[in-house]
Amino acid sequence: MGVGETSRDRIARRAAREIKDGMVVNLGIGIPTRVADFIPEGIHVTFHAENGILGTGPTPAAGAEDGFLCNAGGYPVTLAIGASYCDSAIAFAMIRRGCIDMTVLGALEVSEQGDLANWIVPGKRTAGIGGAMELAQKAKRVVAVMNHVNRDGKSKIKKQCELPLTAQRCVDFIITEMAVMEVTDEGLVLKEVMSPFTIEDVISCTEATLLIPDKVDYIT
Repeated sequence: MGVGETSRDRIARRAAREIKDGMVVNLGIGIPTRVADFIPEGIHVTFHAENGILGTGPTPAAGAEDGFLCNAGGYPVTLAIGASYCDSAIAFAMIRRGCIDMTVLGALEVSEQGDLANWIVPGKRTAGIGGAMELAQKAKRVVAVMNHVNRDGKSKIKKQCELPLTAQRCVDFIITEMAVMEVTDEGLVLKEVMSPFTIEDVISCTEATLLIPDKVDYIT
């Protein structure tokens, strides 16, 4: 982990590596909003926001925010060259038509089958399920980013989700501060382990059954 880099930044940096040149990508609220700040050099991506922006850029510098320019979560954004505006109906039509190549969504729980729960926090008021339901169902690839365990130290990577579902069998890839996992037809495969954690650490903190391949990469 780099000097001054938080675990949330580290998760976002790893998620940015999943973005391929030319993609149209939607970023959810929370950790996903940081992904735009870590796009590798030479990768051209068009970020989509449900509130009607196609072509958002990195987070603006402190003091340079435009009070009229924000993403769907209300956080300030910049615009990339060639960005355009539309109303929310058209923004959601892009999602429903399958025009979003990838979405990066925050998660409260993900099951080993790829079920996603990310819209209600127990004991907290919430306005509703929101656009995550549409994105989880219609984006071509769904990457879930999250802390590996909750505040009580219990695994958020579950055999079965306990919280209300956003969508079933929709998640393709899971990135936490401990590990990177892929949801496959055979099960949940451990692909990478984040330093300083070990495979044993990840297994002990994961309720879901993990398939451990012969080769697991380590990220420093």
